[in-house]
Amino acid sequence: MKSISVFAPATVANVACGFDIFGFAVANPGDQITLTASDQPGVRITDIIGDEGRLPREAERNTAGIAIQTYLQHIGRTDVGVDAVLYKQMPLGSGLGSSAASAVAGVFAINEMLGRPLPTVELLPFAMEGERLACGSAHADNVAPSLLGGFVVVRSYSPLDVIRIETPAALFCTLVHPDIEVNTKDARFILKNEVSLKNTIIQMGNVAGLIAGLMKPDYGLISRSLVDVIIEPVRAILIPEFNEAKQAALDNGALGCSISGSGPSMFALSRDAETAQQVGAAMQQAFLSVGITSEAYVSEINKQGPRVVG
Repeated sequence: MKSISVFAPATVANVACGFDIFGFAVANPGDQITLTASDQPGVRITDIIGDEGRLPREAERNTAGIAIQTYLQHIGRTDVGVDAVLYKQMPLGSGLGSSAASAVAGVFAINEMLGRPLPTVELLPFAMEGERLACGSAHADNVAPSLLGGFVVVRSYSPLDVIRIETPAALFCTLVHPDIEVNTKDARFILKNEVSLKNTIIQMGNVAGLIAGLMKPDYGLISRSLVDVIIEPVRAILIPEFNEAKQAALDNGALGCSISGSGPSMFALSRDAETAQQVGAAMQQAFLSVGITSEAYVSEINKQGPRVVG
């Protein structure tokens, strides 16, 4: 294969109560990469479209580039040469898993290009190296759902144990990205190192309830479980008008609403597309009331993950 283009979806990580262990993929937005075979061994990022010149072009410093490099080293194909063009189709620092989508698109594309020497699930550690580069921690709650599709639970990192959970067909996600930026490293820095036993018990109940609600399915249980008593109260201060936007979502029929990843994007889950659209409009209006513009996306849970687009 001389050339291939792959789209990898954005993701919602944490999903309220599941800090660093829950994540799900959405239909849009996402990132795209085009790889072209080269006679010169190695990985080269020849262009990045949509990053306003902010991302490094050196492969070893780019999340897609490092994912491809570590993959080729693992399978013993350092003789392979590829030129990559990355299309950033979502805002940087948005809380939508932008770095993860790029890493997933890159490693999925090179695996397809070489005839799939590894099954998709075995690509996860290489995509995680992109996350390590982006934020200093090789966490999987964005890359796993982007790669595998659907709703994912990261049960353990040592050893890595990832479980894909079926979700109800009638479950729609609203994503609203206010036009501000939150640095992932900063959002992790402000978190407390210890939490109370009381809040730990509440959070464990919500984690179990959300999984049960998704699998039954029980929308009332999903709604009651989309509550974060540990991370959200701390990170909400980084998002102007957070409480007002969340209340607007709930008032317009959302099952629940919280921060997507480290923010500033927010997500809400609803039972139908019409409600999800109304929720998005209400949340956008809440931000606009203080002069903050935003982008909104509505989709079902993306159960496919990355896909070849050309």
